[in-house]
Amino acid sequence: MTAQASDADRRVLVRPAWLEATVSAVFTALGFDPADSTKIAAALVEADLRGVSSHGIMLVPMYVERLNAGGVTRERELDMLYDAGAAMVVDARGGMGQLSSPQAMGHAIERAGRYGLGLVSVRNAHHFGAASRWAMQAGQAGCIGVAMSNTTPLMPAPGGAERIVGNNPLAIAVPTSAGVEIVLDMALSAVALGKIRLAASAGRPIPETWATDPSGTPTTDAEEAVLGMLLPAAGHKGFGLALMIDVLTGVLSGGGWGDQVRPLYREPDRPNDCAHLFLAIDPELMGGVESFRRRSSGLAARVRGSATAPGVNRLYLPGEIEAERAAHQRRHGVLIERSGLDALLAAARAVGAVVAAGGVLS
Repeated sequence: MTAQASDADRRVLVRPAWLEATVSAVFTALGFDPADSTKIAAALVEADLRGVSSHGIMLVPMYVERLNAGGVTRERELDMLYDAGAAMVVDARGGMGQLSSPQAMGHAIERAGRYGLGLVSVRNAHHFGAASRWAMQAGQAGCIGVAMSNTTPLMPAPGGAERIVGNNPLAIAVPTSAGVEIVLDMALSAVALGKIRLAASAGRPIPETWATDPSGTPTTDAEEAVLGMLLPAAGHKGFGLALMIDVLTGVLSGGGWGDQVRPLYREPDRPNDCAHLFLAIDPELMGGVESFRRRSSGLAARVRGSATAPGVNRLYLPGEIEAERAAHQRRHGVLIERSGLDALLAAARAVGAVVAAGGVLS
């Protein structure tokens, strides 16, 4: 047997419904209402279905640790701080982002229906998983949806040697005549830290363009990268956009920004204190929903039908690969890291959650 396991040895195929039920059981065992546990589980499993495993079930052990230590609360209702009609500021009271975020985006959608657009700033928040889920919530309601968050600093300024800004995620979802077809979801580092943690847990190397070791030297060692700094996407451009997301989330909301946002994987007893911004834009404001959808569909068709480079058979819209992967995995089973499944089951045992048999397909 080789020293390094093959991909087949490292990954396992499981039933999506079983995986969702297992995650839900963990949070119910931790004292959440079963309906809220289901919402948390659905958000996490959707990330795995879309192939964004860094925001999927691998997060469960970290969430469990922080819930037990007090770094995240079981609060679910938002506290309204400021209401200006089209814009609102709310306090998540340190609760799970998978519970506060759909409420916040729901407010943004409702205000967009009344005013043409709705903007909700959230402070005292906690990690909300994949940003695309909340942008798509608006897209499914017929709006253009925008979701963003700040995170604990992980990247230096250009030329710097100190973590100064997070790999802050940004998602934008655009409805077309065929549904929500265009979905951008990106962090502003070359990759999300979760992908590096996933590689570290699976014993895989990473590209040297992803991160540095603690001294600032680019590395392929995922464990060293976790201790070092992430590299921004597109250099100074990625850094600049990440900095502006810190402004639009933490600074604007009156919440945490910069190193006021605490690490998720250290100090589990301290609040994460990140901040979010949710924006919904009703195309009716710009001349009508149906005409917008026709135009956005035309844009989608133009991208798909554009000329391909030699050896390329197909072009994709942002989010299209993820959507097709999710549809396939819902039918045939979701492929996850064996280490992630083992960690989930260990967390379930630790909290006394009841896990049904028969979830693993291969």
